[in-house]
Amino acid sequence: MKLKDILLENPIIAAIRNDDDLKNVLKSDAIVIFVLYGDILNIGHICNKLKEKNKTVFVHVDLIEGLRGDSAGIKYVKENANPDGIISTKASNIKYGHNLGMYTIQRIFIIDSLSLKTGIKNIHETSPNAVEVMPGVASKIISNMEKEISTYIIAGGLIKTKKDVIDSLSAGALAISTTERTLWNMQ
Repeated sequence: MKLKDILLENPIIAAIRNDDDLKNVLKSDAIVIFVLYGDILNIGHICNKLKEKNKTVFVHVDLIEGLRGDSAGIKYVKENANPDGIISTKASNIKYGHNLGMYTIQRIFIIDSLSLKTGIKNIHETSPNAVEVMPGVASKIISNMEKEISTYIIAGGLIKTKKDVIDSLSAGALAISTTERTLWNMQ
């Protein structure tokens, strides 16, 4: 299945930060999971638990302890954790993950007009499968980005309510990621 179809069918992405979140997401309706924690010793175990429940798994490789953000680190994650894709703020990680045949999501933080311009430039250079725009409650930014890039937009960060979800999706995001457990079953 293509990433666009996965996100269209499952627009609420559960972002997990610890083992307690992992336990809860395994019981949730959320299908797409962003793993925002772990280390080189347990990332395979975390991904296996999620895969056993037929979850679509993305590992934020910048946040895995003991993992260096380079091509060997990305290769290690692919071979030892086998996620469906990776998330990173680093262009080199996005390019290498893409070369390994993984879905790639570039996370960008938009704090001003310069970071928006730089983010759009980086997206054109790296060609990720999707972009996670942070903060996700910035509907105006999402709307502007949608006009400038041709990749899928995921809104993430500070999304706490159903209204935040609706606003982000209405602005043009294909999906949202959230650590707010009460939203994980809102498929």
